[in-house]
Amino acid sequence: MRELRDVKAAAKPDETLLVVDAMTGQEAANLTRAFNDDVGITGAILTKLDGDTRGGAALSVQSVSGKPIKFVGTGEKVERLEPFFPERMASRILGMGDVLTLVDKAEEAMDAKEAEALTKRMVDNTFDFEDFLKQSKMISTMGSFGGLMKMLPGVGSISGQQMAAAEQKLKLATCLINSMTPTERKQPDLLASGGAATSRLTRIARGSGRTVADAKTLVSDFQRMRTMMAKMSKKMLAEQAGGGGGRAAWAGRAPGRPPSTARSGARRARRRRKARPSEALESTRTGAERRCLLVA
Repeated sequence: MRELRDVKAAAKPDETLLVVDAMTGQEAANLTRAFNDDVGITGAILTKLDGDTRGGAALSVQSVSGKPIKFVGTGEKVERLEPFFPERMASRILGMGDVLTLVDKAEEAMDAKEAEALTKRMVDNTFDFEDFLKQSKMISTMGSFGGLMKMLPGVGSISGQQMAAAEQKLKLATCLINSMTPTERKQPDLLASGGAATSRLTRIARGSGRTVADAKTLVSDFQRMRTMMAKMSKKMLAEQAGGGGGRAAWAGRAPGRPPSTARSGARRARRRRKARPSEALESTRTGAERRCLLVA
């Protein structure tokens, strides 16, 4: 602590931010109290929010120090450092999910034109294994599977074991799809029925090191999922055309917020998201360049 005080006295930073691990839970209160009393902090950064934790440590930091949480970390890279939104953290702690953050992540990972083309294929019931594989890769770039699922309302009741089983099933599907030919990926119906389909499934199972039963289960589950997505997409588009807001309104809707205000809220969230951490500090400068001391 003495060394940190000496560094702070010598550097005279404008910001002294305490880096708090969200996984520590209520222990974050003792950590924050110690650093705030001995060194003095101006805010905090909450890390590891891409995991299964709900982020209750945020309440401890604010309650003990009275200082704001300025950024949150959702990954290992600097690009994963994002501005802190209290309303999203409140929804997460209450188990109501964090839909806006999930929408933001999806927008960053997927191009708008690609998303539009994908929606059209869903409506036309032409969604194929190639699309499924792209979606799986996109999900992996957005964060951990468990962390993403926790952002959905009502998923907080799912146990870690069930989450791990779902993630394992996704990996199994990816493995089987990678063993398919480009034609089979583009035309899933080739694997649906018939003697040729059985021969193809046997080859796919051998190439992936799985069983024929696994391959058959993947195909049948995929066919049901594709049919369901086509029905849901058509319904959403019909609601949107009828003025009900449809997919865009409900996808960006915060818990408790009606569809009519969801779009404006989503736009405000996107504007806030575009401000990277360095730009956020830039906006608070008073003339001289601001300096920041991170206490980890």
